[in-house]
Amino acid sequence: MKIKTALILCAGYGKRLNPITLTTPKPLLKINDITLLENCINLILSLGINKILINTFYLSDEIEEFIKDKKFNSEIKIINDGSNILNTGGGILNMINSSNETDFITFNPDTVWSLNYKKYIEDMQKFYFLNQVQNILLLANENLSFDKNLKGDFNLKKNIIKKDEFNNLIYTGCQILNKSLFDSYVVSNFSILNIWNELINKDKLYGFESLEVFRHLTDLNIYKQLLKN
Repeated sequence: MKIKTALILCAGYGKRLNPITLTTPKPLLKINDITLLENCINLILSLGINKILINTFYLSDEIEEFIKDKKFNSEIKIINDGSNILNTGGGILNMINSSNETDFITFNPDTVWSLNYKKYIEDMQKFYFLNQVQNILLLANENLSFDKNLKGDFNLKKNIIKKDEFNNLIYTGCQILNKSLFDSYVVSNFSILNIWNELINKDKLYGFESLEVFRHLTDLNIYKQLLKN
């Protein structure tokens, strides 16, 4: 089995990167002359996924124009959050409601994605279907973070995510999830953390570790440092 549809979360304000993000949405910021969003789409296409849903809210016109101009070789649909921003959970639910699929891979374009992640994501996908889990997160050890101020939120015990005193794993911004997780939710402003915490309490949130250096646009200072590398 294989994931056929990817979701990219592009609705955020990117306030920690002001003043740049007052006029340019964070997904359209560039590292090495390529936007974060294009990096993300290139990785998705390398995984053999041709259907992509992108949610927008803040500066949505710029993202729509970018997608139109680039003419990516894939089926990309823009889903606007509507009159109010929906947060991560609501944004994902709003996107999956427009699809007939049951399993999705989601990406935050705040991460500087590269094709080096492909093997980890493919192995994570195999684990997801083989073990028939509902949600698995791609994690990285805090030692691999470019931003040394980022600390781990999770710990792994045989691929089951825990939260304890040994937390040293950071969420990279990529996960695979099943539509059924949202059965008791309606489209509204809520965080995906709500669902993760429910699963953690039942020992049903899974993780897969990436050994790739984790580059993430935490704030303006980190963005400037990334531009120099």
